[in-house]
Amino acid sequence: MTDTRSRDLITQIVHHPYVPPADFVAPQPPVHKGSTVLFPNVAAMRERRWLDKSSYTYGLHGTPTTYQLEERLCALEGGLQCLLVPSGLSALTTVSLALLNAGDEVLVPDNAYGPNKDFTEIELKRLGIAHAFYDAMNLADLEAKITPATKLVWLEAPGSVSMEFPDLAALVRLCRERGVKTVLDNTWGAGLAFRPFDLLADGGSLGVDITAHALTKYPSGGGDVLMGSIITRDANLHMRIKLTHMRLGIGIGANDAELLLRSLPSVGLRYQAHDVAARDLARWLGQQPAVVQVLHPALEEAPGHVHWKALCGAAHGGQGAAAGLFSVVIDPKYGQDAVDRFCDSLQLFKLGYSWGGPISLVVPYDIERMRSQPHAQLKTGTVVRFSIGLEQVDDLRADLAQALSQAFA
Repeated sequence: MTDTRSRDLITQIVHHPYVPPADFVAPQPPVHKGSTVLFPNVAAMRERRWLDKSSYTYGLHGTPTTYQLEERLCALEGGLQCLLVPSGLSALTTVSLALLNAGDEVLVPDNAYGPNKDFTEIELKRLGIAHAFYDAMNLADLEAKITPATKLVWLEAPGSVSMEFPDLAALVRLCRERGVKTVLDNTWGAGLAFRPFDLLADGGSLGVDITAHALTKYPSGGGDVLMGSIITRDANLHMRIKLTHMRLGIGIGANDAELLLRSLPSVGLRYQAHDVAARDLARWLGQQPAVVQVLHPALEEAPGHVHWKALCGAAHGGQGAAAGLFSVVIDPKYGQDAVDRFCDSLQLFKLGYSWGGPISLVVPYDIERMRSQPHAQLKTGTVVRFSIGLEQVDDLRADLAQALSQAFA
């Protein structure tokens, strides 16, 4: 054997033989960082397979840390296979790129997340993939727009910003009857409001084919991580997406995975806290003169409330689950300047995109520029969206009151 003591000091450090004992167990799993994976011999290098997660070949294809996060996210949403991507939008775009070819068509709700609509209208169109937007609150509209070229239907519950809650089970059933795959942006539900792969709560006779989830929101909970997931229950469908995922070179950082693993155990407690506070403030805002409509699916007067109740109403002891997000429509007699003054006057609510973190957020929207179809269920006025954080409700209510007084007195 070679006397390693004769080697250079730095070489000795790089190749130091000490390996710590393997029986260290702690509440948080260890973080494995590495691009290069070392093999004991050439045979192992040739035999190892990463596609079934039975071993490791390269950091981009998975580590013990990312495998653990994937399995826990499958448990959260009720799936069997999971892929991790650098953002929620990356989850959306990866699914479309994996499943659509030139000549295919994809249908997207008109009230879907704006960047997904932009990707469909610009990038997919450039690749020869057709699209159409449908009214998620009108089953007949979706039925009329499905053609032999339709290969994928996007779903969102509730709709982005305007918060309409569709009859998700009916939409999925229609697509299944027509042989079209469905993918749900499940960021709002987060695996907690309802079970996307078991919409009838009968063990899984009806469910979406794929979920895309912005882990940036509730699973992270800190407003400091960008990550997304793609979850399936069909091994063949998963493999189609996984191979595209691999060819695109998509990966996530080990430290981000560590933060998600640390946050996941508290996601249920945080989700419910956001929900309770949001309902309280939504009801209060509905009593204010400047507000002509409150868009929160758990409120009886909200568009699609009956569908929310059917799907989400049994959670939390019959109180239902509804996240911490809602919008209001400000009376049209107040112009954009007044609405902007209201948002600027808020002190605890900060101006910022995203949601699910500890700080409450507010964003005014021009809904007319976001929709291509009529939205009769929304009253006329300016839409303002709130994401409720973890502050005390009384403090947030006082902040809203003083801003309402300043802007709309």
